[in-house]
Amino acid sequence: MTDYVGVLGKKAPQRTGVERVVNAPLPTVYGKFQAVGYLDHDRGDEQVALVYGDIDAENVLVRLHSECLTGDAFGSQHCECGDQLDAALRAVVKEGSGIVVYLRGHEGRGIGLLAKLRAMALQAEGLDTVEANLALGLPVDSRDYGVAAGIFHDLGVNSVRLMSNNPRKREALQRHGIEVTETVPLLITPCESNITYLRTKRERLDHVLPHLDAVAHLS
Repeated sequence: MTDYVGVLGKKAPQRTGVERVVNAPLPTVYGKFQAVGYLDHDRGDEQVALVYGDIDAENVLVRLHSECLTGDAFGSQHCECGDQLDAALRAVVKEGSGIVVYLRGHEGRGIGLLAKLRAMALQAEGLDTVEANLALGLPVDSRDYGVAAGIFHDLGVNSVRLMSNNPRKREALQRHGIEVTETVPLLITPCESNITYLRTKRERLDHVLPHLDAVAHLS
């Protein structure tokens, strides 16, 4: 697509915001979803919302899931991401309707795959997830949720019940005009490989993870 139009060669206005590009049926092991594909003109990322059932305008059960290749695809136990994605998809099917927005460009809380792997290597040497990002000269969390709010606006959703343990997601949606009527915990049983990571999320990133108190025996 050219940036120039007309015989005078004037530059066309740059598009901004999120644009719906395609809607396709997506049968999954969880149930039959509609995969609604979007282009984020601000960042250039391709995004997808998995929509299940008939969506109302109010109190829609939703999950904003940050891309995590290691957790979502490879089953990494370094984090709880894969289990959270699984639980969220099951939850919207059980509810009868809902939306899981899979946010690409969010790998490693926004630092990218290779930087995340470098941070994981530093964590193996004893740094926590916050310290590792800072040691690499990278932000602790650079994720933006404006595109998710744009997707909800496009789907006609005004208010949501948000499956999340992260209060910053709630705050971000509300800043972008999406009311959050309820925060629904998405708590995953920790293991020895991720307990330190989860405790850091609670203590340094303000995640609400009360279930960690019951697993004090894990190192």
